[in-house]
Amino acid sequence: MERTGAGVALAVRSARFAELRPGALYGILRLRSEVFVVEQDCVYLDTDGRDTDPSTTHWWVEDGEPGEVVACARLLREPGGGSQIGRVATRASHRRRGLGAQLVRAALALAVAPRPVVVHAQAHLERWYAGFGFVREGDEFLEDGIPHVLMFVR
Repeated sequence: MERTGAGVALAVRSARFAELRPGALYGILRLRSEVFVVEQDCVYLDTDGRDTDPSTTHWWVEDGEPGEVVACARLLREPGGGSQIGRVATRASHRRRGLGAQLVRAALALAVAPRPVVVHAQAHLERWYAGFGFVREGDEFLEDGIPHVLMFVR
């Protein structure tokens, strides 16, 4: 749990797509659009078909009203084995409170097996992901026009 300055507890929640309340789903998709499309000026199709996969777990934190999502992430199961953590986003007003870290830790706890767990980390977040045990493999690459690095926890 995270506490805001006002002392209100913010709970990490998780669900599969079929279990998501419409308000939570809307909040997750809205936040991802705010961060990745608007803030980072990256026009891409966020709804890539992986959100609805029955093996995908969505993680989020709400502040205030239900559906007021301020941080989110998702855990994908890869067809060949292993998992991928992605779409980690925190609303600008809620950054540096550890919410993204809580979500990554929760996803890693669920992804105990099968390993490895992979992230396509934005290059400027390499050290942040290394703090969770992720190790970079390979060269920097562009994904949707943004420098990324491939990182694994084995």
